Amino acid sequence: MSQLSTNNKRLAINTLLLYLRQLFVIVISLYTSRVVLNTLGVNDYGIHNIVGGVVGMLSFLTVALTSASQRFISYELGTGDVKKLKQVFTTSIIIHLLLGVFVLFVAETVGLWFLNTHLNIVSERMNAANWVYQCAILTTILSIITVPYNSVIVAHERMDVFAYVGIGNTIMKLIIVYLLLLSPWDKLITYAILGLLVQSSFWFIYRGYCTKHFIECKQMERPTKPMIINFFSFAGWSFVGNLGFSFKDQASNIILNLFFGTVVNAARGIANQVNGIMYNFTASFLMALNPQITKEYSGGNIKRTINMVYAGCRLSPYLMGIMCIPLIINTRYLLSLWLGDYPTYTIEFIQLTLIVAIIGCMATPIVTALQATGRIKVFQIVISIVMLSELPISYLVLRIGGLPYMAMYPTVVITFIGLYARFIILKNMTPEYSYKIFTKDIVLKNVFVLGLAYILSKYVYIDGNGLGLFLLNGISSFIITLFIVISFGLKTEERIILFNYIKNRFKRK
Repeated sequence: MSQLSTNNKRLAINTLLLYLRQLFVIVISLYTSRVVLNTLGVNDYGIHNIVGGVVGMLSFLTVALTSASQRFISYELGTGDVKKLKQVFTTSIIIHLLLGVFVLFVAETVGLWFLNTHLNIVSERMNAANWVYQCAILTTILSIITVPYNSVIVAHERMDVFAYVGIGNTIMKLIIVYLLLLSPWDKLITYAILGLLVQSSFWFIYRGYCTKHFIECKQMERPTKPMIINFFSFAGWSFVGNLGFSFKDQASNIILNLFFGTVVNAARGIANQVNGIMYNFTASFLMALNPQITKEYSGGNIKRTINMVYAGCRLSPYLMGIMCIPLIINTRYLLSLWLGDYPTYTIEFIQLTLIVAIIGCMATPIVTALQATGRIKVFQIVISIVMLSELPISYLVLRIGGLPYMAMYPTVVITFIGLYARFIILKNMTPEYSYKIFTKDIVLKNVFVLGLAYILSKYVYIDGNGLGLFLLNGISSFIITLFIVISFGLKTEERIILFNYIKNRFKRK
């Protein structure tokens, strides 16, 4: 079997494993989310979302170092240099420990001051908010020091580990819900503490697995000065770009809080949770694809790298759209079925958030290709400026009297601009990429396919209430979207592969 066939087979298997995990996770997550919202109440749920967002503003540091770790580890795996691989992992461990100390300092000074003096939280819940904040700090630090081990697992393409841990995480969420219902103490504080304990268990699991299975985690190698400088340079410019994303998301949440209070934060929190569940279907494919992009680039296979980037940009919105379009069509009834009562504007936040996610997922393979080159200075500066430009526009929309969800209108436009900004920079670095292919065969084709699927789904939609009607609308929308994607979205060879796979599966049975 050729290396190309082996890579394609590994990509398909890894994607399937992650999808199977996600199908299990989504059912449990919908249930636990409803119980948590009903148990905490809208205001406490909003407090949990906004307080966690204060610490979340520092997440750009974690995301930046995650990008650096995954890039360098995948790159060295592609070159086959074991010594450098060990040095990269050791460098990653040291830097993440230092980052954890830095986050602790900033969160306990500037962040704590902001929480207690500027957020719109009722006075009788400030004590609980501070408990949530401290748990959020420790949870963030634990997630930071877990990053090097996550990066190793992704680079080695051991997606079965993520599948098992994801299932374990879901079971823990069920246990948290059960304990939350039994707890005689403050529900919000209890929920925050239990979340911290879950994150602690992840660190032990990932560290134990990596130490047992990967040589770079067993025998660390003292890094060289040039390697540390390269790592810091890459991570430093990643900080700049991810600052734009993190600050944009969390600052938007804070802006909503200042204008409308914690109830609107709860609505946006629910929307983000739904988006996270839906996006994981696409992330499963991208998590399996991204290491191969970096490895192919480090091995000098530019043509293969370009084809994989094009495939990722084209297929990821389809995977997202197949799940999201039925949800966008049936948001109102699904929320009633899922949550019962829900905060005002939740429907609009969910629909706009999913549209942004469909556009944004096209950018992920481009970002991976840019990171594979190691030349990310211009890319990170430009994308940070583009992303941050959303904030003043959103603030202006609300200032002149816009409804809460209207703050996301600029998000849709800026996300699309950011997509093209990334590709233009990638094209300048690697001239083999084509504007024509990206625009005609990917962007415009994606808009046509998913737009047609939405229009037809909306056309056959039957207005009304009832579980039977909801299932009919959902299933018909899913089938229509799937049919349109297969008929107009996939290439001929991709349809042949898909049909042969289905035929072979039936033959085995």
